[in-house]
Amino acid sequence: MSYGDYALHTDKYQINMMYAHWVQGTHNRMAVFEAYFRKLPFGNGFGVFAGLERIAAYIRELRFTEEDVAYLAEQEENYRPEFLDALREFRFTGHLHAVPEGTLVFPNEPLIRVEARIFEAQLVETAILNFMNYQTLIATKAARVKLVAGEDSLLEFGTRRAQEADAAIWGARAAYIAGFHGTSNLRAGKLFGIPTKGTHAHAWVQAHAEEEEAFLRYAEALPDQVTLLVDTYDTLKSGVPNAIKVGRKLAAQGKKLSGIRLDSGDLAYLSQQARRMLDEAGFPDTKIMASNDLDEHVIFNLKAQGARIDAWGVGTQLITAADQPSLGGVYKLTAREKADGSYEPVIKVSGNPEKVTTPGKKELYRIVDRKTRKAEADYIALDGEEDVKQGARIKLFDPIHPYLHKFVEDYEAMALLQPVFRDGELVSKLPSLEEIRLYHKQQLSLFWPEYLRKLNPAVYPVDLSIAAWDKKMELLHRRGG
Repeated sequence: MSYGDYALHTDKYQINMMYAHWVQGTHNRMAVFEAYFRKLPFGNGFGVFAGLERIAAYIRELRFTEEDVAYLAEQEENYRPEFLDALREFRFTGHLHAVPEGTLVFPNEPLIRVEARIFEAQLVETAILNFMNYQTLIATKAARVKLVAGEDSLLEFGTRRAQEADAAIWGARAAYIAGFHGTSNLRAGKLFGIPTKGTHAHAWVQAHAEEEEAFLRYAEALPDQVTLLVDTYDTLKSGVPNAIKVGRKLAAQGKKLSGIRLDSGDLAYLSQQARRMLDEAGFPDTKIMASNDLDEHVIFNLKAQGARIDAWGVGTQLITAADQPSLGGVYKLTAREKADGSYEPVIKVSGNPEKVTTPGKKELYRIVDRKTRKAEADYIALDGEEDVKQGARIKLFDPIHPYLHKFVEDYEAMALLQPVFRDGELVSKLPSLEEIRLYHKQQLSLFWPEYLRKLNPAVYPVDLSIAAWDKKMELLHRRGG
C-alpha cells in the first residue's frame, strides 16, 4: 500500500503554521509533541493501541509530489516559491517513539512521541491522529466483544457498513489484533494475512426454486466448507430441517455440515431449538453462527439467556464503533528547543481542567509487581529520571487527588515508549500481526479482572512522577496566574 501521495493528508492550518515558522526562521527548531487521548471510549476500563504500522509506513514515505506543490501554489495564501521549494525537499528526519500495537493503554498517557524539527512535527499531526484514533477505537471495541465472547469464534463482518474502503480493511486488522479470528474482507486477508471466512447470502436461496435445492447446490460447489444460512423463509420449520437433509447427504459422501447461520429473529430461542434439532438428527458437531447487528451488549445478553451459539459475526456495530464513533485523541506540544539547544517544557492551560497538558519530554512505564506479576499503575516520568529505571522506591499518587498515594519498591518498570524512527530512519523491524496478537493477549494477563470487566470497571491508575508533577504545577502557576 503506497503512501507516496499522503503529504496533503493534513489540515490546512498545519501548512500555514509550517509557512509561518519558515518565514520567521524558526522552522528548524526542535520540538516535542505527544499524542494521547483524554477519555476512554464505551465506558471501558482500558484502550487497545493500534495504528502504528500505518503510521510508520506514512512517515517512511512522506514526500510532497510536484502535483502537491502545484496545488499549494494555487492557494490564496500565496506561499513564497522558496517555501514551496523547501516542501519539495521535505523528509521526516526526526525521532518517533510509540507504545507497541496491542498494548493496553489509558487516558492522558503519551502513546506516541514525536521529536523533530517543528517544520516536520507539525505536518504529521493530522495523519498520526487519524490513523491512531480510528484503529485504537476499533481495537478497543473488538477487545470488549472478545472479553464477552470468551473462547467463541469471532468474525469481523463490517465491510459493507464501514465508512469507506480504508476503514474496512484497517478496522478488520484492528479487530484481529484484539482477538477476532477472521474477517469477511478478502482485501484485508490479502494485505495482512488475516484468515477470511464467509457463508452465503439470502440471495443464494432466493435464486433457487426451493430452499433445499439451494442448500444442496451450494454444498455441491463447496463440499468442504458448508455453512448454510437458514432464516430466508422460516428458520425452524424450513431452514434447519433442510440443512439437516443436506447434512445427511454430505455424511453419506464422507463430508460434514460445518455449520448453520442465524441472521434474524430471537437468536437465543432459535439457537436453542436449532441445537436441539441438530443434536437429535445426529449433528452435535455442527456449529451455530449468529449475525445481525451484534455487539458486546447483545452477545452478553444472549449468553445470559442461554443462547447456544458457537460463533459470532460482528459487523456494523464494530466497524463503525456505533455507540462512540470517535476516540478524541490529541497531539500536543510539550517541549521546545531554546537558543542553547536544550528543551524548555511548555504547557497548555485551559478553562476545562481535563485539557491542561503535562509539560516536558516524558517517558511512560508500566509498574508491575514482582510478586503478583500484575500491573500496579502506569507511571509518567520526565526524560532522564533514573529512579524508576533503577527500581528505586517511588511514590504513586492520584493526580486528581494527590493526597491518595502509596509507595512501591519490589517492581519491574516496563518502558512502554519504544523507538520506531531515529533521525528519520526506521530503527527496528515492526512485529508481525500474529506477534501483535500474542503480545496483546499477554498484556491482558498483566491486569486484574476488575480493570477488564465490561460493566463499571475499576479505574486503573495513571500517575505522574514527583518531578513531572512539580514541573506541571510550576508552569500552571506561572501561566495560569
